[in-house]
Amino acid sequence: MSPYPLRFKPIFKQTIWGGRRLESKLNKSLGPEPDYAESWEIADHGDEQSIIENGALKGQTLRQALLQEKSLIVGESYPSNAFPLLLKYLDCNRDLSVQVHPDDHYAKKMQPPDLGKTESWYIVESDPESLVYAGLKSGVTEKDLREAVAAGQTEKALHSFHPTAGDILFIPAGTVHALGAGLLVAEIQQSSNTTFRLFDWNRVDRDGKARPLHVEQSLDVTDFHRGPIVAKRAQPNLLGWQAMVHCDKFTLQVLNSGSGPVGGDNRFHILTVPKGTAILQTEDENYSLSTGQSILLPAGISNCTVVTGSDSVVLEMHEPANQNLAD
Repeated sequence: MSPYPLRFKPIFKQTIWGGRRLESKLNKSLGPEPDYAESWEIADHGDEQSIIENGALKGQTLRQALLQEKSLIVGESYPSNAFPLLLKYLDCNRDLSVQVHPDDHYAKKMQPPDLGKTESWYIVESDPESLVYAGLKSGVTEKDLREAVAAGQTEKALHSFHPTAGDILFIPAGTVHALGAGLLVAEIQQSSNTTFRLFDWNRVDRDGKARPLHVEQSLDVTDFHRGPIVAKRAQPNLLGWQAMVHCDKFTLQVLNSGSGPVGGDNRFHILTVPKGTAILQTEDENYSLSTGQSILLPAGISNCTVVTGSDSVVLEMHEPANQNLAD
């Protein structure tokens, strides 16, 4: 089979903090309910499986496609049959819980074992009063955080600020964090569901029950040396890709002007368009991408080019070459 760009059917998640902006801002086709919180764009995590919508692999899950065409999708040298990254959009109609994720070493000891969860956010939209909570305030110790949690004042220990559209935050495993109400966010993360909830704003769900907290686990995995997380922004008029996050789990690039090459390097690439439009030019066909659409370029594909529309943003994500894939 010849490799080609893969489109997927989104997986929608409904929670108490969700809303309707996945439809109104990102053109997702939702049901009638008011609480759509997440759109998992590209996912391979347990039973949560993205389904391919186009081409020869149409109808297969991402995991099935990997098992069938591993060398084409992730490269023959990739050591796992699971896709390592997860792309999602989040509509934060209410504050998310304050939480922290473990690293790989800790997560592997859990039952069932999982990957750790390092992630990065791209702020698509932010209401005037929206906040992000990203890291601890400088000098906060484990004792300080424990006392703040016990007093019901967890947020007083956290670094917070008002983000604006285009801000990018890198949230390594071990970082205490929360997305605030009024945010629309694109998130790239390890393919993991290892979340410890430190504080949930004293809320109850639709059945009147509080969600469980994991205070001791949260404190156990928190990195108390990291301190506040500062947002980064791409330069608006710079042509080509701009590398914004580079860690041992993924690289995140932004294209908001002109065009940029992608693919042809024996590793997969994820593309999504949080704003505007773009065209993916391949050797065989051009693929139009509108606001909210995502696509996976298999490792075996030849060189491609992404061309942005006017006032548009494209995010590109991949694993670093020195991790698991051959150059």
